[in-house]
Amino acid sequence: MKEFKEFAMKGSLVDIAVAFVMGGAFGKVVSSFTDGIVSPIIGMIGGADLSKNMYELQAEVKDAAGKIVTEGVFLKWGDFVTAIINFVIVAFVMFMVIKAINNMKKKQEAAPAGPSSTDALLMEIRDSLKK
Repeated sequence: MKEFKEFAMKGSLVDIAVAFVMGGAFGKVVSSFTDGIVSPIIGMIGGADLSKNMYELQAEVKDAAGKIVTEGVFLKWGDFVTAIINFVIVAFVMFMVIKAINNMKKKQEAAPAGPSSTDALLMEIRDSLKK
């Protein structure tokens, strides 16, 4: 049990869990943005809500009494395009976040580190021997 607790509390595992939860929430925000704002705007231009666009492959069949015998089959290409838009938005935001993190790491690496305590002690000894 102790080993599992140490494993679960490692920084990288906790970071991954937090990122997973935040990614799920961000995905819902992007889906809401696409479904509520992008699709209706595209629908205003194209005449129908983007996610509602579909192509009928097989019409529904009704008997003489009006009861449905076979359901209609539709190719819901609007949902597919909406999912692609969601993916592109999430991928772009993740690209920007990773790019910003990499830039911050480069700035930290670029800052020259001072001499270590051992190096400083050796320099003092060297300077005192020169006198």
